[in-house]
Amino acid sequence: MIVAEAVGRVLAACGAGTAFGVVGSGNFHVTNALVAAGVPFVAARHEGGAATMADAYARMSGRAGIVSVHQGPGLTNAMTGITEAAKSRTPLIVLAGEATEPQSNFHIDQSALAVAVGAVAMRVTGAVDVVEQVVRAYQVAVGDRRTVLLNLPLDVQSTPCPDLDPTTLTTLTTRTTRLLTAAPPSTAPSASTATGSTPTPAGRSSEEPAGGAGSGPEPSPSTGVPSAEDGLLELVRALETARRPVFIAGRGARGARRELEELAERTGALLATSAVAKGLFRGSPWDLDVSGGFATPLTAELIRAADLVVGWGCALNMWTTRHGSLISPGTRVAKVDLDPAALKTHVPADVGVVGDVAEVARSLTARVRAGAPGYRSPELAGRIEAEGRWRAVPYEDESGGGRIDPRTLTIALDGLLPQDRIVSIDSGNFMGYPSMFLDVPDENGFCFTQAFQSIGLGLATAIGAAVARPDRLPVAALGDGGALMGLAELETVVRLGLPMVIVVYDDEAYGAEVHHFGPHGHPLDTVRFPPADLAAIARGHGLAAVTVTGPDDLAGVAEWTGGERDRPLLVHAKVTRERGSWWLEEAFKGH
Repeated sequence: MIVAEAVGRVLAACGAGTAFGVVGSGNFHVTNALVAAGVPFVAARHEGGAATMADAYARMSGRAGIVSVHQGPGLTNAMTGITEAAKSRTPLIVLAGEATEPQSNFHIDQSALAVAVGAVAMRVTGAVDVVEQVVRAYQVAVGDRRTVLLNLPLDVQSTPCPDLDPTTLTTLTTRTTRLLTAAPPSTAPSASTATGSTPTPAGRSSEEPAGGAGSGPEPSPSTGVPSAEDGLLELVRALETARRPVFIAGRGARGARRELEELAERTGALLATSAVAKGLFRGSPWDLDVSGGFATPLTAELIRAADLVVGWGCALNMWTTRHGSLISPGTRVAKVDLDPAALKTHVPADVGVVGDVAEVARSLTARVRAGAPGYRSPELAGRIEAEGRWRAVPYEDESGGGRIDPRTLTIALDGLLPQDRIVSIDSGNFMGYPSMFLDVPDENGFCFTQAFQSIGLGLATAIGAAVARPDRLPVAALGDGGALMGLAELETVVRLGLPMVIVVYDDEAYGAEVHHFGPHGHPLDTVRFPPADLAAIARGHGLAAVTVTGPDDLAGVAEWTGGERDRPLLVHAKVTRERGSWWLEEAFKGH
């Protein structure tokens, strides 16, 4: 056995999920070792796609994602996807061959590259320590919710090492499981395996995680954060005196629906989410859906009128609060998060508790006195039922001239596509329409890779989400710019046999730039493009395709959903483009 093979076997024993990558000489042996040890491997057509697939897979499966790339350009190709994962604190391990000789064409400072985007850089240094070093990388990725670059120097990879007997692997699996379930997250990898400066947790946005499994360590008085017990007592008082409380749950609250609903029932709170947790409270009569730029008029009204807003695993960033405008003067703000720094970022908390969302919610439910109905009333429940979804908000249909209003398109798709779906969204001018008008069954039905706000990640995101949740219909929502950036992965969709629906909102432009700069009289030739027959491109890759210029053209979608779905479907929607989306107008206030 060589070191590269040991790395693959140890990761498999630790419990690694599906691996994604593009194989070259520098990651050939480690990838084959993963496969031989039972880890499924998905070959992408570009390393950037592979990294994003692994990110989405980890988000939606709850398991560590694995990316395998070639040294040098394989890693640089993957960096946008790695940056998104690092900013989102996704548990991800990037296996990269490493050319350590400066004379090599492939030589770059890979560790510095990783640290620059917020990932943790680690390295396998030899046969003697390979097991401990790989286990440590896995622990940092999963236990600390970090994206880890595990450098595999080419000369080290080929070094012989002792075989790993089954007993060793069993012991390894048991020990790793115990470490990850019993120990609180640490703050950094050990000095023996880390390279570069020790990264500190980044501030989390509503599009980034804010909390994970297990309780974080209690902060010291020097941090300026009250002890967990003091924070709990203060939050109890805040909940008991609030007349209009609203809970906003972020990614750190995924999986804590029952605990939050029990506390909300006791305190009369309404329930909302950040974008990444969309669907968490689906089915509740008190569900306001998404807070922020995607909020319905009713949701915005009710959050602005709140006298207490509690962010659960949610940093309440500018997107979730519409640049702070949803938090009215005089409204108290509380936050519950594993990261003490998150309590003071974006909208600082008046009341802060460091801890796991579910555990804190359970503790509060046991302590809070049941009293007034809070924000809840039969009249308000009726308003939420009647006005609480975007499709209930009146609008003037602007379809015509060979183009369909994106609202009309998305409302129709919401009715045509099966409800048991998993929706993945790319970035761009269009993105609010599927985020607002496509409903999802729960928080596991929405994958939102937007911490870095890069366009072109949507199709790869949908592939990773589909691999994680094969029980659901995958739906990718893309703009034409992002679709053309990620075009190579259409072949991956077909090769994997995914019954995916890919919706392209085509305005023949980088629409965000058109609507940002156009009103000021700037020339727009650099951001507008001639028509492209995306349906023909899709058919050339082996997909079914329909072009939609008006509501009648959606009959082809209905035919596909009612048929065998033996091929993925691309919906090329030529959408109206006279004005920018309203959510984008809000977003530009932060630019």
